[in-house]
Amino acid sequence: MEKTSAQQQYKKMTETPVDKLIISLAIPTIVSMMVTGIYNTADTWFVSRIGTSASGAVSIVMSLMAIFQAIGFMHGHGAGSSISRKLGAGEPRDAITYASTSFYLCFLVSGIVAVLGLIFMDPLLRLLGSTDTILPYARQYVFWILLSGPFLSVSCVLNNILRYEGHAVYAMAGLMTGGLLNMAGDPILMFGLHMGVSGAGLSTAISQLISFFILLFMYRKKDVVSRFRIRSVSHSPAVVFGILSVGFPSLMRQGMNSLSTILLNHQAAAYGDAAIAAMGITGKVIMLMASLAVGIGQGLQPVASYNYGAQKYSRVKKGFRFTYLSGCAVLSVLAVLCIIFAPQVIAWFRDDPEVIRIGTTALRLQAVCCFFMSYSIAAGMLFQSTGIAGRATFLSALRSGLLFIPFILILPHFWGLTGIEAAQPLADLISTLISIPITVNFLHSLPEDGLPEDKAAAAGADGQNP
Repeated sequence: MEKTSAQQQYKKMTETPVDKLIISLAIPTIVSMMVTGIYNTADTWFVSRIGTSASGAVSIVMSLMAIFQAIGFMHGHGAGSSISRKLGAGEPRDAITYASTSFYLCFLVSGIVAVLGLIFMDPLLRLLGSTDTILPYARQYVFWILLSGPFLSVSCVLNNILRYEGHAVYAMAGLMTGGLLNMAGDPILMFGLHMGVSGAGLSTAISQLISFFILLFMYRKKDVVSRFRIRSVSHSPAVVFGILSVGFPSLMRQGMNSLSTILLNHQAAAYGDAAIAAMGITGKVIMLMASLAVGIGQGLQPVASYNYGAQKYSRVKKGFRFTYLSGCAVLSVLAVLCIIFAPQVIAWFRDDPEVIRIGTTALRLQAVCCFFMSYSIAAGMLFQSTGIAGRATFLSALRSGLLFIPFILILPHFWGLTGIEAAQPLADLISTLISIPITVNFLHSLPEDGLPEDKAAAAGADGQNP
């Protein structure tokens, strides 16, 4: 059964026209990401009804959720990329080993983080940037997020392996169900049962738990090759290192996002809770917009992995071009709308004049960067999908780490609040400029279709064995 399913999937992934294939894989991913983004945004919207400090609490805790996502994406992308390339190379049996190892290892790591977070809750929230006025609300919200954190992490593993196998629709079902439940649960628990901010956290926790079980159920489908068996967990350093090294760019990207959010909150705190809330709202809106480009990029990932493993390098090149051009077109339209209606967008979340003033400038500056953001997003996913972990890690670290961190620490000393608002746009611009020559060089170095695997690896020139 596994062999037949793998053969059918191989034919689909290596023979379907690239643009049609990426669209078919991207649409379910985009839908699920949009729903996830909307339900995260819904938390901000509902909590902001309570007050500016409560709204700031959601912004504080989101950086912790990013840590759990970072752990999940590291294991999910690391295993998924390896599984997809193995399937492309006609080696389906290894899929169960990689899937099982990443599943249980992720549970262990995220569980340790959750326990430590519950023990050291107040110091953690202070570290994340909580002020004295935000801390009481943050405590209520973070308790439930820590309890559900391991399920959020492992859901990322389940979701990404499904996508890398080419089953994006199955992944969508789990994420969408959880997202819709959270949007329905927020008003019921917060206002119907008078739980306030704690209700928003509980609603999020319940939705994440349900998403986990739905995604896990999808692995009972006959056309899914991967399975999760304790006896299939590998103790081989090569397998564990393969998962962690290929997935490390995702940990770097999400981890840097979390660290950047922490630093942003600390810098914004000097200008009051309104600044923290405004920057948090801006980040949510941009994240929702960027999820479209990320969704298209995630449609590229299984296509690039499969065809790289199958030595069909011309399809990898076509897929990359289609991905970044499509993402650019979509984000450009949204950027124009966001620039025009920035005050209205911010006011929809929090009708506070100071929040609107700060958020309008920040949103317009970041929207400008959406015109070129899709290239760097597609580039990072291309390298990770093909197992070129070194370059993928470097590009992932640029936007939210190597560039943003010095900007957010230095610019406010010269430009004040404007420096905080401009830090991310400048990081986006420079990271895209850096990613262009690196990606072009890699694509030009790819061999002709059908070249033996060892020569294809040499084309990557990255010290990684794809």
